[in-house]
Amino acid sequence: MLSNTMTETPSVGAACAAAPTEVIERAAEAELLEAALLSGAHVLLEGPPGTGKSTLLRRIATGRRIPFVMVEGNAELTPARLIGHFDPALVLSKGYVPEIFEDGPLLEALRTGGLLYVEELNRIPEETLNVLLTAMSELEINVPRLGRVAGAPGFALVAAMNPFDAIGTARVSSALYDRTCRISMDYQTAGAEQAIVDLRIADLDPTWRAKVVDLVRRTREHDDIRFGSSVRGAIDVARLSVELARLRGTRTDDWHVGLAAAKASLSGRIRLHDGCDRTPEQVVTELYVAVFGAEASELDPDAPDSTEGSPGEP
Repeated sequence: MLSNTMTETPSVGAACAAAPTEVIERAAEAELLEAALLSGAHVLLEGPPGTGKSTLLRRIATGRRIPFVMVEGNAELTPARLIGHFDPALVLSKGYVPEIFEDGPLLEALRTGGLLYVEELNRIPEETLNVLLTAMSELEINVPRLGRVAGAPGFALVAAMNPFDAIGTARVSSALYDRTCRISMDYQTAGAEQAIVDLRIADLDPTWRAKVVDLVRRTREHDDIRFGSSVRGAIDVARLSVELARLRGTRTDDWHVGLAAAKASLSGRIRLHDGCDRTPEQVVTELYVAVFGAEASELDPDAPDSTEGSPGEP
């Protein structure tokens, strides 16, 4: 949701200075987050993907002018990647001296008094979570051969997770909840999501834009869909429609253009219930017809998508 200049590995992100970004319809959550951080608390942001968790935190960090260190949570985030390590080549010549220790994101945040932001907290290994719990409780950490690293004033951990996704995740322990203030972030209103789309793609027809957002919001309520799309899906439908219309030499609101863009943008974002005998493309087509109406001689939304793969048709 936000563009930044960052140096990242699959698990670790570096400190960054984010440009101020408008946070739409999150005044209450922003106030709670600001108060929690000012009080010295650690925070857990819970909510579905695309609800503005990282954007909100970056805005707070920018406003307070404090370092922001980001970590992508996954199974490869080991304690060593989180804490840091001695440079093996220099150890051979200099031994274990502090000057050759390369800080990981946790130590970087501790030393600078920054915010350590951990995405997808419930995807990290248990031993890595235990390191975070120690840093949260003690505001310091002891590193073998390096010694004690104390947190500078301002250090805090903010973690984010999607509590509804059970694939590749682990149950977060009560010890983590006991050390954090929990802020729940659900999907925003239709008007707010339309404004978010407008921020990403300018000069859209308001009526068409509202239908795109309506289409995406319906994926969260359909009986066959277990998990629907976030507002990122609406942004991609709009972006893809604009470019596809340009390539085909037609209008952005062309029915066929919109359907092709919707299937490409949403079919991978939705998760159907086990046992559903339809494809994601068929469900998206049904929703698209419900929002935009049906073209004469168009597909039966329950029928197999016979035109899929054709370069000129949805």
